Amino acid sequence: MAMGRPREFNVDVALDRALDVFWRNGYEGTSIAELTEAMGINPPSLYAAFGNKENLFRQALDRYVEQKTNFWNEALGKPTAREMVHHLLFGSVEFLTDECNPHGCMIVRSSLSCGAATDAIKRELTEKRATGEAMLRERLQQARRSGEMPAGLDPAAFARYIMTVMEGMSVRAASGASRKELREIATLTMRMWPA
Repeated sequence: MAMGRPREFNVDVALDRALDVFWRNGYEGTSIAELTEAMGINPPSLYAAFGNKENLFRQALDRYVEQKTNFWNEALGKPTAREMVHHLLFGSVEFLTDECNPHGCMIVRSSLSCGAATDAIKRELTEKRATGEAMLRERLQQARRSGEMPAGLDPAAFARYIMTVMEGMSVRAASGASRKELREIATLTMRMWPA
């Protein structure tokens, strides 16, 4: 039985490089030629290892969530909802302006550049954002039940508000906003904490 040639590249390294390209350009703004150049492979190797561009994007997106957004897990482990939101906001500021990464959130950046031709990708990005909002909402519901938050507060609406601030900070970071500017936004948001 004939065996195919062994891979001559490290799949994890190639995936990290693809992640960087998708993060900078979004799904639609990234070509196979850009991916293969960044990954150091040819198109047949990309298709053999990852299936197609859409599957590669999904794997890069999963890698992004697993490796780049750890501050979410740290935030959810905080003892109070206020500390959690504080950590999310200020963790986002650091993350969104990290010089080692493209500025802004890959999920937000990619969502903004998805057209009708990529409905499946758009749905996946929407689901990822919804997952974060659901985790935040659940934690705020617990805080309301425990008396930490006012009984009249709608946890779903407050979670949407915090997510909107964070997504807005991502857009501003991608547009060149400084870490100082984003910290000011995070500080103002915390000043509006419901009493």
